[in-house]
Amino acid sequence: MFLRQRLRAAHRLPSYPLYLILSGNGITHPNTRRAMSTSAGSPSVDVGLTEQLAAQRALVNDLRLQGAESGLLEEAKKKLGELQKQVGIAQAAAKAKEKGKSKEEADDTGKDGAKKKERLLLKTAKGTRDYEPAEMYCREQIERLVKDVFTTYGGSCLDTPVFERKDVLTDKYGEDAKLIYDLLDQGGEQLALRYDHTVPLARYLAMTGGTNAHSKLWQVGKVYRRDNPVMSKGRMREFSQADFDISGAWDPMIPDGEIISLLCTILSRLDVGEFTIKINHRKILDGIFEVCGVPQDKIRTISSAVDKLDKLPWAEVKKEMTVEKGLDPAIADRIGEYVKHKGGPDLLKQLEADSNLMANASAKQGLSDMSLLFTFLKAYRVLDKISFDLSLARGLDYYTGIIYEAIVEASAPPGFVSTNVFISPPADAENTAPTPTPVVLPKPKKKVPKKTGGAEEEEEIDESQVGVGSIAAGGRYDGLVGAFAVAASGDPKKKAKMDVPCVGVSIGLDRIFAIVWPKWVERGMRSMDTMVYVMAAGDGLLEQRVQLVSELREAGIKTDFLAKTKPKLPTQFAAGEKDEVPFAVILGADELKDGLVTVKEQRWEMIEGQKVKLESSDKGTKVERRNLIEWLKNSKAYNDWKQGEWAKVKQDSF
Repeated sequence: MFLRQRLRAAHRLPSYPLYLILSGNGITHPNTRRAMSTSAGSPSVDVGLTEQLAAQRALVNDLRLQGAESGLLEEAKKKLGELQKQVGIAQAAAKAKEKGKSKEEADDTGKDGAKKKERLLLKTAKGTRDYEPAEMYCREQIERLVKDVFTTYGGSCLDTPVFERKDVLTDKYGEDAKLIYDLLDQGGEQLALRYDHTVPLARYLAMTGGTNAHSKLWQVGKVYRRDNPVMSKGRMREFSQADFDISGAWDPMIPDGEIISLLCTILSRLDVGEFTIKINHRKILDGIFEVCGVPQDKIRTISSAVDKLDKLPWAEVKKEMTVEKGLDPAIADRIGEYVKHKGGPDLLKQLEADSNLMANASAKQGLSDMSLLFTFLKAYRVLDKISFDLSLARGLDYYTGIIYEAIVEASAPPGFVSTNVFISPPADAENTAPTPTPVVLPKPKKKVPKKTGGAEEEEEIDESQVGVGSIAAGGRYDGLVGAFAVAASGDPKKKAKMDVPCVGVSIGLDRIFAIVWPKWVERGMRSMDTMVYVMAAGDGLLEQRVQLVSELREAGIKTDFLAKTKPKLPTQFAAGEKDEVPFAVILGADELKDGLVTVKEQRWEMIEGQKVKLESSDKGTKVERRNLIEWLKNSKAYNDWKQGEWAKVKQDSF
């Protein structure tokens, strides 16, 4: 009662219920509930705003009924108007939203009232692609050639799972570990897709306990990296690699020379153009870093930065070393003076004359290995393909000795000149020759992200500004197998006994395909191996066609026919021509009675960029049905094709 008198005195109001004055503190006026019930069917508006409006309307009504002072009534009306305006705006927005939602529901609802399924987006996952039959034919020829060289060098095939336990892949790839594809927990195991073939091989060798010592193993298969893809250059998230590795304690540098010889043989047989094998030694590089003053805990990260010199100018690499990784700029400049060198045996002699470098045990051992390797490479007759490049670092943590990678003209970004990338002059620049003018490349442009199915895709790189990169790479990794064995046994003292020295190479089949495929198309190469197409003139002669097709296939001659009962002869020719089949074998009822078939040879040629069948007035050759297989196998055209169109291209190209 006392509170009501104080409030009445303060506001000079006539007597009305206390709950009206205290409505702002959460007590609802009865009229408020009535006012709220009238808007129950309206579009959804914030409940708090609706309650405020109802309470204010009730307050205005009570003030009017009780004859409140005009000033107080006007103030209440003004507040009511503001609330009504806010509610009106909120209701309009709610109506618009409701209308849009209703339209979407209508679009997503079928005639029977059932909700429609969302449209399926028919596309491959980012960084993956389909290969059409013609492309796969080319890829198979590449893979076949690579496998042939692998077996020529005494290799045996190995196959490992496409996914591994996550802890097998952990701590093997340095800064690239972020590119590993993790899989969700599968039956209690944390798994990941394999990043390469090297780590699974080392795991396999550790599991077999060294029983495969002195082995040459190869494997071909898909690997996965969550990298930013450049599809036209063969840089993808799912891609094929062909690996050849030599394990065991052989005499120094002999397996290393064998691997580099194998790589040169493969690239010489493939139509990739001129190539260079860049080589370096991890111990030489580590020795350079130590001599220049790089702290031990930064050697691997600085090595990773140096490895980018084939893609970035020295200024950007130095910035990464100093600004991002905290290296002293003076140390970075000293590193720059070393890593700008590349050459051959002459460079080796130059480094051996460097007293500071030769005083470092790591560098001295690396230079000794390189001297021995050059001797073997000369014997293999591949020294002209080699570039001793001190900027080559290879970012993977498991390398311990020789490292190398194969590059072609298309490897570097367009316009990039790797010899002119050093722009930081040494401290005594006044007394030295001027530094070459750098080539400053524009950073690869990124396309605007697209929205697909409501989700925003990752940014795409402008592929015209990116090179293919290296098409093969590898090196020596002497400690990886032992690291697995020690981790499994839990006894670090046994590492020396469990180490299995290894050296190997990985060949990027997709990157090679990206180089070879345009040339393949330009030459109008075939996309199938079918040698004979069996046809019938007149009545379909289906049974006779099937019998002959079966005989030819059993004899090892790749043969096809049109699966129609009575196909017209032009239709059969069109089907055979589509696959560019060299021989058409035509059956006729009268000829079969005489024990004969007609064989017509067909040829195609590239004319002004188009594949054209060469027209001929030749009606074909009559061949005895029982001698057809022998006739085909003895024909010049058959033997030319039997040698392989790929071999024919190699002969023409090299």
